[in-house]
Amino acid sequence: MVQSKAASVDDFMQEVAPERRPALDRLRALCLERFGADSEGMAYGMPAYGDPKAPFVAFNSQKQYVAVYPGRAALDAFAERLAGVDRGAGCMRWRRPEAIDFALIADILDHVRASGRGGC
Repeated sequence: MVQSKAASVDDFMQEVAPERRPALDRLRALCLERFGADSEGMAYGMPAYGDPKAPFVAFNSQKQYVAVYPGRAALDAFAERLAGVDRGAGCMRWRRPEAIDFALIADILDHVRASGRGGC
């Protein structure tokens, strides 16, 4: 799944490969804890949290990896802790869902929420 056509996050989650579902369920729960259910929606074909026109954070199940998109500023703020994590301009990626550091993601989400800006 690269860009989902799902109309809702619930629909998106039904499309996810079974082996990735536990990790994505956990990512979703972390986002809901930080941003609230009212902030959840689909943007750019993936679950996103925050303003629908400019989400703070999103995640996706790509063909080769699970990706989280918190924005460049958040990644820069956690550069030391992200050593060894595959990163793009505003995202971090894991080929193996079991390798995801959920404590780190929780801290990054807290940072995004506190700063009021993300990067989708």
